[in-house]
Amino acid sequence: MANSGQHRSWTFRTSLPAAKAALAIVILLALTMVATLSARAQTFNIIHNFTGGGDGASSRAGLTIDAAGNFYGTTAEGGAGYGIVFKLKHSGPSWVLNPLHSFSGGNDGGHPWGRVAIGRDGTLYGTTAGGGIYGSGTVFHLTPSPTAPRSALVPWNETVLHSFNGSDGSGPQNDLIFDQAGSIYGTIPYGGLCNSGCGVVYKLTPSGSGWTETLLYSFVGNEGEHPIGGVVFGRSGNLYGVFEQGGPAGRGAVYQLSPSGGSWTEQTLQGFDGRDDGAYPVGGLIIDSSGNLYGTTSCCGYGGGGTAFELMPGSGGGWTFNTLYRLPGNGVGLGPVDKLLMDGAGNLYGTSYQGGDIYGGRGAVFKLSFSNGRWWYTSLHDFAGPPNDGAEPHSNLVFDASGNLWGTTTRGGQHDAGVVFETTQPF
Repeated sequence: MANSGQHRSWTFRTSLPAAKAALAIVILLALTMVATLSARAQTFNIIHNFTGGGDGASSRAGLTIDAAGNFYGTTAEGGAGYGIVFKLKHSGPSWVLNPLHSFSGGNDGGHPWGRVAIGRDGTLYGTTAGGGIYGSGTVFHLTPSPTAPRSALVPWNETVLHSFNGSDGSGPQNDLIFDQAGSIYGTIPYGGLCNSGCGVVYKLTPSGSGWTETLLYSFVGNEGEHPIGGVVFGRSGNLYGVFEQGGPAGRGAVYQLSPSGGSWTEQTLQGFDGRDDGAYPVGGLIIDSSGNLYGTTSCCGYGGGGTAFELMPGSGGGWTFNTLYRLPGNGVGLGPVDKLLMDGAGNLYGTSYQGGDIYGGRGAVFKLSFSNGRWWYTSLHDFAGPPNDGAEPHSNLVFDASGNLWGTTTRGGQHDAGVVFETTQPF
């Protein structure tokens, strides 16, 4: 009969193959779980490194996506020296960037700082901050060449719809929006009737073979100064936007323009004082289905990196202001300079120009989500700068059909001329 020591030895010997098999299964399951988590994890990809040559440099506005999944964007520099409009198209496993128009800085305009808008017919509309007949900027229209296949990599034809002359504004750099009749609305931060050039809101109406400009409102300085970031439509046809400066406390404001008897009246909804509410909003506003407005300030707010805020309409024309989150500045202090993006669940996404989680960083992509009675900040990517990463995003974000986020940076990349980037789900 075997003693206890012999029994233990026998048990070990006979269990070793089973233990090895069990260990192998555990390792396999662990590796499978890691692989699954990795496959599901958020990833950040550089899609294009701008060179500063024919493909442009310093994309300051972000991208616009069409129904086919193609992206369109602008660069403020490069090309012929004054920026370009480009198309980014998926080709097999990669993306191909095709310049559609290179600005000369002359009558065709120069330095497009805003995104392009896609018209009903699939053609592109945008603005340049300079150039034009008077050197004060333009609104332009790009159409494919009628004699070339749409798939061909050839330049598009440009038409200048309007050249600003200073008295009707100077230096447009915002997104454009359309009304149901196809008229275009935009803001200009400088020029107009104010002696110091406080800015205007304008409308371009198609008229025969041309376009007719109407100044909806020319700010005189008491309301605020330098309307920037464009406007959004709200209830009853009201327009909403932000002043970069001025307002009740001198550090920017949110305004409302209301149609009234053939003219427009202005109401300041919120003035920023640079404390917990932030200061100097430059990104513009978005609006949800309930009429709530969302925006950002570019600095201050105790966190140093600006704020995200909400304005909720109430009864009797009143509004309730809420600071949703004070963003991290981390020794730099320049936060969001473009619009927020909202998903179907009400989460907000944006970019910080220089702020983020890294001290003295080069900007970030972030998400704000609401749970347990408060808003939470998640950094989706903190930029590290050239040569392997972008820097200083001045970018509106956009979703693709899969829910991935796309944007651009003004700096960084292999040539320090900016990048196009993608941040994939899940967030």
